[in-house]
Amino acid sequence: MRPFTFQTSPNILFEPGAAAKLPEIVRGFGARRVLLVTDRGVRGAGLTQGAEAALRGAGLALAVYDDVAADPPAILVEAGAARARAEGTDLVLAIGGGSALDTAKLVAYLARSDEPLESLYGVGLAQGQRLPLILVPTTAGTGSEVTPIAIVTTPGDEKKGVVSARLLPDWAVLDPDLTLGLPAAVTAATGIDAMVHAIEAYTSRQRKNPLSDQLARQALALLSAHIRTACREGADREARGAMLLGSMLAGMAFANAPVAAVHALAYPIGALFHVPHGLSNALVLMGVMRFNLPVAAPLYAELAPILDPAAAGLPVQEAAARFVASLAAICRDCGVPASLAAVGIGEGDLDRLAADAMKQTRLLVNNPREVTLAQARAIYAEALGAEGRAGA
Repeated sequence: MRPFTFQTSPNILFEPGAAAKLPEIVRGFGARRVLLVTDRGVRGAGLTQGAEAALRGAGLALAVYDDVAADPPAILVEAGAARARAEGTDLVLAIGGGSALDTAKLVAYLARSDEPLESLYGVGLAQGQRLPLILVPTTAGTGSEVTPIAIVTTPGDEKKGVVSARLLPDWAVLDPDLTLGLPAAVTAATGIDAMVHAIEAYTSRQRKNPLSDQLARQALALLSAHIRTACREGADREARGAMLLGSMLAGMAFANAPVAAVHALAYPIGALFHVPHGLSNALVLMGVMRFNLPVAAPLYAELAPILDPAAAGLPVQEAAARFVASLAAICRDCGVPASLAAVGIGEGDLDRLAADAMKQTRLLVNNPREVTLAQARAIYAEALGAEGRAGA
């Protein structure tokens, strides 16, 4: 067995209504001045209201930075860090989707470490200290609450990652009640994103390990069994809880066995066209799956019975094909758009998308099959012409 290292958040709380316990967790750090990092949509929906009241009721000084934007622009991350320093913050709390959690990781780091953000892009470059950090997800998708990764959009509209164990939060607090009002379209896109995390971790060419494998399998089982219900019946607490737990387990998996070509091709879609990350992944998922099939079939076959019990015992190629078809059916049933055209992308955009995807070398090296520029463009072209072919 190959040597491996596995890292994750040291403390996890999973409980409906868990946000009410935040003052107790904060007090455990001896913190008095808290910066809440969120976005205006989440705050406007009332998702931070209970936590804000509880923290202030406990006598804590609470400042709010709610300028977070999707695919966090570097300038807003730096502004958040400046706000943390100005407030004398001694603990950072994030409540929101992946963009808020990623922003909070870097705010907590930059507020303590006197380093320019652009010097941190890459793996293992952030080695300084950070403020105590608590992350509370409001979507079941990114798994950011248990990953050492923060994705930033540079001034040149390129997505870059800061990857360092220093970014792992001290607490991940999972409260299914905060996801009950999530719209079906967001539930679908973020849920597919979490499934992609599990699949790419399981098939990762770099750092694949037995712990990530087991977490990925359990994540995929939870997500695939509950995503249709969560999309159809948004107030179903059992389904919402299963999705949130599945997303976290998938996050643990890919944090230690990194994602690959689906994410590499999704990032330019988000950066250039401001498409939400989960939807960007979903739009290229089937094309990448079909592209990988000649090489990844044995691993897809191992995962196939999780999605389709009838695939158990089938020959490898047939089971792998069942797996891909089952994923396509989930995307279709959950109403995920089947074409890049649905988000305003046209034929004339494909060359730039492909060129930008090839810059994601950190991710492409993990793919089970090597991707060339021409092949990346072909996958985008397939996704552009995929209207009505989700079940193909």
